[in-house]
Amino acid sequence: MHVLDDVSRETIERLNMLEALVRKWNPTINLVSPKTLDELGHRHISDSAQLMSLVHKDPQTWCDLGSGGGFPGLVIATILAERYPQAKLTMIESDKRKAVFLRSASRDLGLQAIVLNERIETAPPQTANYVSARALAPLDQLLPLIQRHISEHGTAILPKGAQWQDEVTQARKSWSFHCDIHRSMTNSEAVILELKDITHA
Repeated sequence: MHVLDDVSRETIERLNMLEALVRKWNPTINLVSPKTLDELGHRHISDSAQLMSLVHKDPQTWCDLGSGGGFPGLVIATILAERYPQAKLTMIESDKRKAVFLRSASRDLGLQAIVLNERIETAPPQTANYVSARALAPLDQLLPLIQRHISEHGTAILPKGAQWQDEVTQARKSWSFHCDIHRSMTNSEAVILELKDITHA
């Protein structure tokens, strides 16, 4: 099944608009690697959209850490607008120019997303039901950032590459967590980690 088979035409149009915005802004602000622009739809948009396959109830609050060029934050916000219109999504991005892009793109796409131009470790705790982070840091470095912004019974949804097993092993030396592993639908070497009950060991 294609990742975006079950979203509306309006959502597809919004995601196409997001792709156009990234292409427009990318020469000025390096939102994604220029080498991946030709694969933007698959490499970034579909790869981000698949995180929503792990959401089976109203997320209410979602926090995306280090949102950068909007992946997965803007993609998640677009799909949330269709499926869970009352959900509140916050993107935290320390780079001022990228935060400007995120705000501008949210406005152009008609999304209610909030953008905090702050460092993740000092931004106000979000107590979010869901926390995501893509290509931000190794898992052992991510966990303290996630713990700051996740609610007590919240879920972290984290795309990880081929070295994911090493990252989990390293993280377990200092952290305790329940981890479900889902194969990526867009990259045969990648997985999505679904983490709950995160505590410092």
